[in-house]
Amino acid sequence: MQGLQTAKKHSPRVRSPRRRACVVPPASAPPHSNALSSSVLVLNRLYMAIHVVNVRRAFGLLCRELAEVIHIEEGKYATYSFDSWREISELRAELKQPNDDWIRAVNFEILVPRVVRLLLFDRLPKQKLHLSRRNVLARDGHICQYCGRHFPTHLLSIDHVLPRSRNGETTWENVVCACLKCNVKKGGRTPREARMKLIAPPGRPSRNPALSTKLKDPKYESWKVWLDGVCWDVGAKV
Repeated sequence: MQGLQTAKKHSPRVRSPRRRACVVPPASAPPHSNALSSSVLVLNRLYMAIHVVNVRRAFGLLCRELAEVIHIEEGKYATYSFDSWREISELRAELKQPNDDWIRAVNFEILVPRVVRLLLFDRLPKQKLHLSRRNVLARDGHICQYCGRHFPTHLLSIDHVLPRSRNGETTWENVVCACLKCNVKKGGRTPREARMKLIAPPGRPSRNPALSTKLKDPKYESWKVWLDGVCWDVGAKV
């Protein structure tokens, strides 16, 4: 027993590896912050836009040194590691701009970057725009294409201009955003048969509709330089 106690006394202490201090926003944001709802554009190693991710994902990439911040100011861009971006954030903290988003950690506050660049990933996503409910609603601006009124997402549906019961296809040219009332009124008829008129002919968008909506927000102004000709889906994971 004494031998066991002596061995226990002199046994080396196993220490867990030290983790690099970093900020990963908690799952629930503090009441004063809307920063977690913002998005970050991701570039590949060749400076080509490939994805849009949330703030938590972006900071996770920065903390693991898989990405760097790309910051554009006065027409010029500079790159920053997580540590140098934290230092820049401290300098900018006293001169916060209206379109800035900030994340508060335990001991510091850090500016949410708008663009990050992956340091090892150089592939491109497939340039394919999926025909989805989200993209159709975004294309039509959440406006019923029959009555012309704006509705929240849960009060909208997808209508086939030429009904599926008549072999109408699910294509960009044959689906529109419709409020529940107009969809029920039209039923299995064509707009002409139901004496309803489309406010605009449906068609395939030239750019991802959700992405176009983002670009209308001034805080994503810096994205435009990277998005020429891009039409992939928003929100795909890296």
